[in-house]
Amino acid sequence: MPELILNPGKERSAMRRHPWIFAGAVAHLKGRARLGDTVEVFAHDGRPLGRAAFSPHSQIRARLWTFDAAETVDHAFFKRRVAAAVAARAALPELANQEGLRLIHGESDGLPGVIADRYGETVVLQLNSAGAEKWRDALVAALVQATGCARIFERSDSDVRGLEGLQARTGFLHGEAPEGGVVIEEHGLRLEVDIAGGHKTGFYLDQRENRRLVRELSAGRSVLNGFCYTGGFSLQALAGGAAQVLSIDSSGPALESARRNLALNPQLDGARAEWRDADVFEELRALKKSGARFDLIVLDPPKFAPSAAHAARAARAYKDINLLGFRLLNPGGLLMTYSCSGGIGLELFQKIVAGAAGDAGVDARILRRLSAAPDHPVALAFPEGEYLKGLLCQVV
Repeated sequence: MPELILNPGKERSAMRRHPWIFAGAVAHLKGRARLGDTVEVFAHDGRPLGRAAFSPHSQIRARLWTFDAAETVDHAFFKRRVAAAVAARAALPELANQEGLRLIHGESDGLPGVIADRYGETVVLQLNSAGAEKWRDALVAALVQATGCARIFERSDSDVRGLEGLQARTGFLHGEAPEGGVVIEEHGLRLEVDIAGGHKTGFYLDQRENRRLVRELSAGRSVLNGFCYTGGFSLQALAGGAAQVLSIDSSGPALESARRNLALNPQLDGARAEWRDADVFEELRALKKSGARFDLIVLDPPKFAPSAAHAARAARAYKDINLLGFRLLNPGGLLMTYSCSGGIGLELFQKIVAGAAGDAGVDARILRRLSAAPDHPVALAFPEGEYLKGLLCQVV
């Protein structure tokens, strides 16, 4: 097996069980390794550190599959890891009977670059690393055995694959497309999931529990949902008894899906819902100018900062959108605001939101800190896995 030798002092990260080995940490490679091949990793003094997937084109030169230098990385390895990830979700009572569920959350489940989301009898698999690509067949077989799912659809089309030297791949790996598309139930509401063309794997499963919180907070309130996508927060607000819900997004197809989702739930009062195709920043400014006010505002924008290099520009965007949000709230109103940018940490995000409140001339307090649902665990040794952070703020 090829051997990856690290520079002096660069073994500390792996010894703390962080799975990424960056190019600058590598002294040299002994032997030949192709894209995705398994290599043994050693400290400069010969100490074995584990076995990793090699990625010659990426700044993350290797991703550790295991920190046990004696553990074989083979089909049986992936069968064990996938089964453990599925069993971990099954053991959590709050995830019982969920039709939309993340089964594998990459590095935090010991499977770097592997994402698997279940929507009823359909599993959507996303492979974002060279090692995951190499073991596609083993992962598919393990998922079928662990879940008994009818079909597996691959959505390996994220931008990060280009950094790994991989081409985009989509299509069914197991089974066939279901008649009538993919529809799940979440907290009593039916929702369609576009597994082939929707964001991420088709839906934002990480916000599942936060959508339920919106439902609990919406009774009698006027609600604004910015960046509404297919209307998950909006429909839960209606189900919770919102007086009115204005939903804004710049994607016409997403809004059409939101309208179909509303039609899937005839128990909801559609007359209380308005869908607006517009740039959220511009529309919020127009609403402020018109004197509009809301009791609950949800701001869940797309990723403004994919990395720390984009943090400064992203901070301005987050500041702007939250400033507009605070200015549109009634006294006592609630702002539920999020960042899914890996380059913006929770401490920085809170400072940005605090600055927005100050510039808006309001006193506000944090009622809750919000995060991803429990099927998106974060390994203690891999804080990068905590990408979603949110705040529920109230104007005093």
